[in-house]
Amino acid sequence: MAKKRVPAIDGWFAMDTAEPRLLGTKCSSCGTYFFPKESSFCRNPGCSSTDLEEVPLSPRGVLWSFTNNCYPPPKPYVTPDPFVPYIVAAVELEREKMIVLGQVAGDVKIGDLAAGMEMELCLDTLFEDDAAEHIIWKWRPAKGAQ
Repeated sequence: MAKKRVPAIDGWFAMDTAEPRLLGTKCSSCGTYFFPKESSFCRNPGCSSTDLEEVPLSPRGVLWSFTNNCYPPPKPYVTPDPFVPYIVAAVELEREKMIVLGQVAGDVKIGDLAAGMEMELCLDTLFEDDAAEHIIWKWRPAKGAQ
């Protein structure tokens, strides 16, 4: 029997494997985007609006920077046992022009990446426990990217 798939962080992304999207907010007054979502006020120092709407963010962007993480991060991060190194990427979202950090899909190697390449969002397992498979967003080279 397959385990239930649950988001590792509720409300931060859509659990749609065909069209994964991060969920952010956009200020209706100045147009500034936020991720993670903001619910109280616009964080743009030049705007005092409290009129924010939840919006799906771009699923694609440009790879700004990346690194491999060869040691387990401290708690509360949940690491598999044994720890498996992973890649972290900083991706500038296509429409919003903001940088979002995230892990890179596990089948992607450090040599597959280059700054400036197009990346796309995907969903992948962060960890599993007895009850569920905990899903998180990750980045991977976009189909056709070089």
